[in-house]
Amino acid sequence: WSAGALLDAPEVLAQVHRDYLTAGAQAITTATFRTHRRVLEKAGLGDRAAELTRQAVQIARDARDEICRDALVLGSVAPLEDCYRPDLVPDEEVCFQEHLEWMEHLIEAGVDLILIETINHLSEARAAIRAARRVAEGKWMISFCTRSAGPPGVLLSGEKWQPLLEEIQDAQGVGVNCVSPHSIVDQVKLLRQELDQTPILAYGNIGHAAEEGNWISSDAIGPELYRQLAASWIDAGASIVGGCCGTTPEHI
Repeated sequence: WSAGALLDAPEVLAQVHRDYLTAGAQAITTATFRTHRRVLEKAGLGDRAAELTRQAVQIARDARDEICRDALVLGSVAPLEDCYRPDLVPDEEVCFQEHLEWMEHLIEAGVDLILIETINHLSEARAAIRAARRVAEGKWMISFCTRSAGPPGVLLSGEKWQPLLEEIQDAQGVGVNCVSPHSIVDQVKLLRQELDQTPILAYGNIGHAAEEGNWISSDAIGPELYRQLAASWIDAGASIVGGCCGTTPEHI
């Protein structure tokens, strides 16, 4: 559904990018969270995957060039299916082929880095990393969607991330996103213990996903509290912090 902005409100999307850059963001993510063929085909738009990805990247690049030319444009790559449904993850080889096409579109469109985000399952993580190494060697990061309750380092699939971390020392960043900001500090501490040199990224959400797929924002965590929580992530070892669903330019 988020790709609808590219069709119906591209200028609103451009202004969103400008607002975050004006707020001080040093990196923005492209509105490509749902511009891959698999999801677009459900709306009869599968043949427009490359076009819509290019459009999203161009809008972000234009906003960046207007407000802060030193900022990075990160190409957002999400789970192929639902961020909160690891049981829907396709076969690993299918994941690889589909992520590869998606990332090729992003690289061709001119992103600075690939950001594989909200990953909830080890097999899709491995497939996406393999695709990123194929088309964006040395220019990719990955962020996991973990369980907020229980011990840190556990994906929504119930799998521990430990086996994968040993394989991704070449990532430009490894982190956690789209989880409660209160739970992030423990995740960051664990990542810092397990990754000696790799930059750690952290960006939490505010609100919850509705059954129909859209995001219900909340004012439960205001900008000042979010700032305090983000400072704790930095103290724990994060060097890249930001905001996920529900956060605003004021939080940044």
